[in-house]
Amino acid sequence: MAESMFLPVTKEEAEQRGWGTPDFVYVIGDAYVDHPSFGPAIISRVLEHNGFSVVILSQPDYKSCEDFRRFGRPKLGFLVSGGNIDSMVAHYTVSKKKRNYDYYSPDGKMGFRPDRATIVYCNRIREAYGDVPIIIGGLEASLRRFAHYDYWDNKIRRSILIDSRADILSYGMGEKSIVRIAELLKKGVPVKKIRDVRGTCYVGLPEDKVNYEIAGTSDFNVIKNDKKAYAEAYRVQYLNQDSVSGKALCELYDGKMLVQNPPMPPLEREELDEVYSLPYMRNYHPMYEKDGGVPGIEEVKFSITHNRGCFGGCSFCALTFHQGRSVRSRSIESCVAEAEKIAAMPDFKGYIHDVGGPTANFRYPACKKQLEHGVCLTRRCLAPEPCKNLIVDHSEYIKLLEAVEAVKGVKKVFVRSGIRYDYMLADKSDAFFRKLVRDNVSGQLKVAPEHICDSVLGYMGKPTFSKYEEFKKRYFRYSEECGKEQYIVPYLMSSHPGSTLNDAVDMALYLKKNNMRPEQVQDFYPTPGTVSTVMYYTGIDPISGKHVYCTDDYHKKQLQRALLQYNRPQNAPLIREALRKCGREDLIGSSPKCLVGYGRAVNPETKKTVRPAANKKTQYGSHKNIRKGSVKNKK
Repeated sequence: MAESMFLPVTKEEAEQRGWGTPDFVYVIGDAYVDHPSFGPAIISRVLEHNGFSVVILSQPDYKSCEDFRRFGRPKLGFLVSGGNIDSMVAHYTVSKKKRNYDYYSPDGKMGFRPDRATIVYCNRIREAYGDVPIIIGGLEASLRRFAHYDYWDNKIRRSILIDSRADILSYGMGEKSIVRIAELLKKGVPVKKIRDVRGTCYVGLPEDKVNYEIAGTSDFNVIKNDKKAYAEAYRVQYLNQDSVSGKALCELYDGKMLVQNPPMPPLEREELDEVYSLPYMRNYHPMYEKDGGVPGIEEVKFSITHNRGCFGGCSFCALTFHQGRSVRSRSIESCVAEAEKIAAMPDFKGYIHDVGGPTANFRYPACKKQLEHGVCLTRRCLAPEPCKNLIVDHSEYIKLLEAVEAVKGVKKVFVRSGIRYDYMLADKSDAFFRKLVRDNVSGQLKVAPEHICDSVLGYMGKPTFSKYEEFKKRYFRYSEECGKEQYIVPYLMSSHPGSTLNDAVDMALYLKKNNMRPEQVQDFYPTPGTVSTVMYYTGIDPISGKHVYCTDDYHKKQLQRALLQYNRPQNAPLIREALRKCGREDLIGSSPKCLVGYGRAVNPETKKTVRPAANKKTQYGSHKNIRKGSVKNKK
């Protein structure tokens, strides 16, 4: 692939294209990867397609403003994105420890971007060029557009638009909004006058006229100290994220007013097809070869995204605030064209890793009503039971998979992104279920039951656990009928709001009964923009207004996590402590029902450890059946 086909990353490359001064300088917190799984790649290619010149300033030296002067002052402005994920999530684990690997940086090395990258980059641009127009976007900006609880500071932070001093924030899927902003800037409209573009936020004065009907106004000085007021403010925001029914929202900041215009309508099929037909290089920039490349490309390089949006409505997922709940999808022809491009790549081995999206088996909005009236504001389409208006049909997805499988050079097509198994079970036809098991599973299928307690699953917005049990039985039955030995890898979460220590004990007992030994468990991570994070901070379900049990005590969270990995010897002291707190000493001992052995006790007089009379071989349970690697949940 010719390096010149990438967008310019140096002033010399821009001049070779005849761009003395580019229209936009795009500052991004990730390494430059020109692949449609990366937001900056899509936005830059969409602008290029619409006649605007864009240069890439990837992971600039943020310790001074000099690197931000690399291309000079752009004609129209700077675009800024923190990267594919929030920079704080990229840098820190749920225990707030520094990560040692960055999938979106050269060779996975840390240190190429700052904490709160969007804010830092904007401040450096202001130092370099003063009042140059700055438009921020991407996940970090989108999910922090309102005052939000910040897990790392453990407080309510101001909108990122206020803290960054940018001019406009483009939230959600930004293709339409960024082109509209660019067109207005090109016409000479001052950036401070661009206030009517849907899918954007801006800052004005409290007395300014707002171009849309306002659903609610909150005051930062109130919600930062009042958890009930914060939960209510979030509820109003949540109810106004649909492009059909959503209204404008306002937030007051000491003489300033943040305004969120209603969401931009999603791209329809023809528009999505056009976006994914643009000339992406489908790889990282060659300048990273000397560093070993960019790890983040590996999972998506040979994958196809066929849809956007998700009507699953999981409480811990930010999709509601970012892509929205109304699903749109690409045509089969568009996906096949992309598969042909993949098959022509020199390093393609014949395997399409995924044909998916936020939820792989969604192709259309949940019901026809959504197209006219928008999504139901306080009801979920699937949980706890599928809505009677839900349209369940996998027939087009089957045709899509078959069409990609028929592309010359493709040996196998896998489905690895999230499968919503309750949606599969609601389908009267088992054609897709059988095809998935027969053709599109690579030995093990990852699904997300998350928990086994229905009370916890209710707070998560997930289906009842009986749905997972039904799915599991049918999965193994169909696998056996195909003559295949296949597994399920269930994603599990500890310490989600609503989950008590007793609930964690119940889950540990289920795991042991079913011979499941999770190697990885996700402790709930409170990230901006989710219902679950509001529950975690306030102890209130913002949708229902009801109290929710939550713990932010690190040790209590450790106890829940340890129970889910009951088989690990190093977790034994925590498990014993948890069981005693729950009054479940009957689960401590050497009998088969027990989760953990007696362990060592301390004589209070001698301060020396003593071991109760117990079978040493069964102190932690038998180890001979513990497998390495992922969870193996075999029939």
